[in-house]
Amino acid sequence: MKIGILEVGLLRDRMVPRFNPYPVMFADLLGLAHRDFEFATVSVVRGEIPLSVNDCDGWMITGSRHGVYDNLEWMSPLQDFIRELAAARVPLIGVCFGHQIIAQALGGEVVKSDKGWGVGVHNYRVDQVHSWMQTGPGQARMYAFHQDQVVKLPESAEIFLSSDFCPYAGLSYGDSIISVQAHPEFEEDYEVALLEAYGGSVVPAEVSDAALADMRAGQRADTEMMANWFAEFLLTRQSLAAASNA
Repeated sequence: MKIGILEVGLLRDRMVPRFNPYPVMFADLLGLAHRDFEFATVSVVRGEIPLSVNDCDGWMITGSRHGVYDNLEWMSPLQDFIRELAAARVPLIGVCFGHQIIAQALGGEVVKSDKGWGVGVHNYRVDQVHSWMQTGPGQARMYAFHQDQVVKLPESAEIFLSSDFCPYAGLSYGDSIISVQAHPEFEEDYEVALLEAYGGSVVPAEVSDAALADMRAGQRADTEMMANWFAEFLLTRQSLAAASNA
């Protein structure tokens, strides 16, 4: 199965020598599920856009330093592409910015939340169990690094993950689109690097310090579980599409 990774964010210069770019993080995440995927990157943030929703069997949208309300030149074509994917029922997964721009493209609203920054390991309630989630715990833990949040749901959206801090943490749209606010693709080292780099400046020191303390006390993300969820979603949706076209 060929997965197109829509790159909408670039690493900050200080992170480039130490960490892989976001599309590689996404490929590495799905690699943990030990399924047969190949990947192609489309750098939307640099002005690229796929020619067709069928260029790949499924798609993923990365995180970004930008907000969907910035209305940068590349965001409108991306939202058009999201709507095309939804209409064609081609599988799509969005993460953080990807989660937000899918919601906005399909009729929702995203703002800079007055709740402030969500960082570190966040625990999310599983509000709805989908077939691709398999049997698992009643919660999902992921690394978070965001201030923006979806505050109005599109009519087609259903919540499958939530928390008191982020009520719309995981959304599904029919059987072809899912998205999460947090970052299952982040490894612990990258989350720590973000907290150390931006704590006390971009992120209030008390917020970043508390997140680092939790991680040093043993809080970890359910990275492998999320890899399996994403992989099963993509493969299940591909099977459904094949059956409907038979």
